[in-house]
Amino acid sequence: MTEHINASGLSEPPGYSHAAVATGERLVLTAGAVPLDPNGDLVGPGDFAAQTRQVLENLGLALEAAGARGGDVLKTTVYVVSENRADLSEVWRVVQESEVAAAASTLLGVSLLGYEGQLVEIEAFAVTG
Repeated sequence: MTEHINASGLSEPPGYSHAAVATGERLVLTAGAVPLDPNGDLVGPGDFAAQTRQVLENLGLALEAAGARGGDVLKTTVYVVSENRADLSEVWRVVQESEVAAAASTLLGVSLLGYEGQLVEIEAFAVTG
């Protein structure tokens, strides 16, 4: 079971939680989910939203393989290759439409990710059971 908490005295967060508490039997940590299809091909070259949707789909598959789902996620870290806040906002909008939206989250603009043309990566911590 997860509980999402917003602390009094802090400004209201835009769609995430200040903290998350979990009780359960199984801790699930994912590797960074990347925007590759099942054949290992990059999805959505140059398209932040398309890559984010693919990353979230892949993250969901990794969570499912470990016996978890998006609602079990306590914390995400979202990496976006951009210095432009509009690009980060576009990625964040797609994340907020997903099952992991309520998790405590960190959104980072970075200079480079592992795959050629990769714009987005998301890792997650979840608890199940």
